[in-house]
Amino acid sequence: MATLSSLSKFKNTGLLLIRIGLGIMFIMHGYPKLLGGPERWESVGGAMGTIGITFLPMLWGLLAALAETAGGFFFLIGLLFRPTAVVLAFTMLIAALFHLGKGDGLMGASHAIEVGVVFLGLAFVGPGKYSIDKR
Repeated sequence: MATLSSLSKFKNTGLLLIRIGLGIMFIMHGYPKLLGGPERWESVGGAMGTIGITFLPMLWGLLAALAETAGGFFFLIGLLFRPTAVVLAFTMLIAALFHLGKGDGLMGASHAIEVGVVFLGLAFVGPGKYSIDKR
């Protein structure tokens, strides 16, 4: 398909679209957790128990909510892109392990796995030229 091969000129536009879409969705996903307060943070942070970390679940939950909210914003604008992508990939790894551990199966964990793979891949690719990082 020669017609579609011409789209390769727009790699940076494609990366921008991915950043905007994922950034907005993660802000929307993380912000309610952030506003949920200590009870919600403790509930979310309890997922760290799947890797044997059972201390300070409230702190881990707050960090996950911040990672999703602030990370979504950083992703959106392309600031600290690669470290943010790695942090979000780790957050999605914990979410996937949590879903698998509670018996949701692969379908229950699939969203976290899919998005985690995208974040990990984008950590290698970078944010594109339409970003604050401009790399």
